[in-house]
Amino acid sequence: TSHTWFWNLIRNDFQTGNVDLEGCMRLLEKMQIPFDEEHVKHIFKKTVDKHMGEIISMDDFRAIYRALVHRPEYDELFRAYSDGNLIPDTQLIKFLVKEQFQAEADETTALEIIMKYEPIDEMRKKRQMSFEGFIRYMNSDECSIFKSEHRTIYQDMHQPLCDYFISSSHNTYLIADQLMGPSHLWGYTSALLKGCRCLEIDCWDGTNNEPIVYHGHTLTSKIPFRSVIHVIDKYAFMSSAYPVVLSLENHCSPKQQEVMADCLKSILGDKLLSSPIGGEAEMTQLPSPEALKFKVLVKNKKAGTIEEGMLRMENDYLGETEELSDSDDPSDDYDTEDTMPLQRLRSPSKRRAERRPLPPPQKKSKVKTKIAIALSDLVIYTKSQKFVSFEHSLENQKCYENNSIGESNARRLVKSSAKEFIAHTTRFITRIYPRGRRMTSSNYNPQEFWNVGCQMVALNFQTPGTQMELQDGKFQDNGGCGYVLKPEFLRDPNTRFTPHNVGGYSKPMSLSIRLISGHQLPPSSLSKTNKADPLVQIEIYGVPEDQAKKKSSVVKSNALNPKWNETFSFNIQVPELAMIRFCVQDEVSLVNKEFLGQYTLPVLSLNAGYRSIPLLSKEGVKLESASLFAHIWYY
Repeated sequence: TSHTWFWNLIRNDFQTGNVDLEGCMRLLEKMQIPFDEEHVKHIFKKTVDKHMGEIISMDDFRAIYRALVHRPEYDELFRAYSDGNLIPDTQLIKFLVKEQFQAEADETTALEIIMKYEPIDEMRKKRQMSFEGFIRYMNSDECSIFKSEHRTIYQDMHQPLCDYFISSSHNTYLIADQLMGPSHLWGYTSALLKGCRCLEIDCWDGTNNEPIVYHGHTLTSKIPFRSVIHVIDKYAFMSSAYPVVLSLENHCSPKQQEVMADCLKSILGDKLLSSPIGGEAEMTQLPSPEALKFKVLVKNKKAGTIEEGMLRMENDYLGETEELSDSDDPSDDYDTEDTMPLQRLRSPSKRRAERRPLPPPQKKSKVKTKIAIALSDLVIYTKSQKFVSFEHSLENQKCYENNSIGESNARRLVKSSAKEFIAHTTRFITRIYPRGRRMTSSNYNPQEFWNVGCQMVALNFQTPGTQMELQDGKFQDNGGCGYVLKPEFLRDPNTRFTPHNVGGYSKPMSLSIRLISGHQLPPSSLSKTNKADPLVQIEIYGVPEDQAKKKSSVVKSNALNPKWNETFSFNIQVPELAMIRFCVQDEVSLVNKEFLGQYTLPVLSLNAGYRSIPLLSKEGVKLESASLFAHIWYY
């Protein structure tokens, strides 16, 4: 049956004679077989070299198809459950229960799989699965390492906003470095399409009374504030219905702040949250993401209280401003740790030569900042409040006031006062941002701040690397909606949990991964054909005692179908916070490794059983044909 199906599928393409490389690739596309061109070229060349030509026959194509699709590791599994050349539905149920840990699998489940993945009509009619159907099922999302139920919104979305990790971007307008790089609207579009829910907008006075967005005191290019809001209006809710927070770093004069307020109101219209939900000015806790669906929130300084703002709503307060006093030390509600004027930048050698004793700290003076009432009144649940200390916040801060803390200061606080830090993040939204010395817009490791419950751990989305891979992996969870519910021990104000002392909050997990094989891995950039010397590194990120790295052996000269069959075991104390990263590298030399692909996901989103691990490029783009194959088991 399999042969007949296959010949019927390809016969027409061979009617006019044999097929060349282009035709071979077209046929694979028609059969919906993902392939890497380098690998197909290599297999094609090996086939045609046998008869010294440039074209292949139907038999040759079948050999190429089998080399690419009929994987021996799948064949082994198939044979274990098949009667001859097919798996009846009853055997498929056994496979699902025993190997894939789907305890609830029944006749309906088996039939659904057969109907969805079996390409041969006669097999479907008999409720049977051929090897062709089995391959398609094993390569599907259902057999992915990422739990399919976590691809949808499955968490409780009715808790206060501060109970969630929120996907957050830093300097969203930049698409390169923060010194001379271009500012571009694409920064906002791409972040929103990725499910980012907190965007940063640095606003400065522009010409013709039109505010502009750029990285102040640097040579980055400028874009109109109005255009940014138009883009946000268009893309805000394309990938998620949950609220978007606009974190304004506001350097504008009161006059241009009024223009900003007008832009926000006129462009966003009903999407803009400009008064409390249900008209309640008095609040003891923040509303939930569910209650704020399809709303845009403004995060900025605010004059006075929400009640005063509501009383003003009836009248026109254009031209009115209020002074807010602030000491001029690195102010945390603006990323001043993050703005380094050009004149302060020197080459590293010049900096070393200029290392003189620091002048004694000057007495902090008070700086008055003026805020336009029109803009201030648009701030409801996300009022930027200068961070003084955890004690000060506990005594004085309202639930709708939130702090921004620079990464260096935040790291010191994690070390010295983790317990107080966690108590703070159970009550108030806390945003972390990268330090200003990161000229190339590099990122810090977000895990250390998620470990203490920080909701908005803002990263430079334009900079690829392990840090953004952790970010993308974490927010793949809960349907990719940009909000992930924090574990109970990071939501309870009376929690005793700290990352360095997990104590009774530990729910240990024993995880075993048998790395079986790779398939169509990207060839090494040094290879003239389709070769690489791949190895896989498995990394765990989480609380300090869960951090771990394990490496496979190197498979020489094989990127098409390397085999490892190696088992790795991990004991994880706090799986609720743990992330796992699979990184495939090409061993160029003992000291030099080339990145080939990676995949990162929350440990609690791991699927047990025989699983396919998709791979992403450095830029986070899925490599359509490349994957790892592993058996995952945990208790």
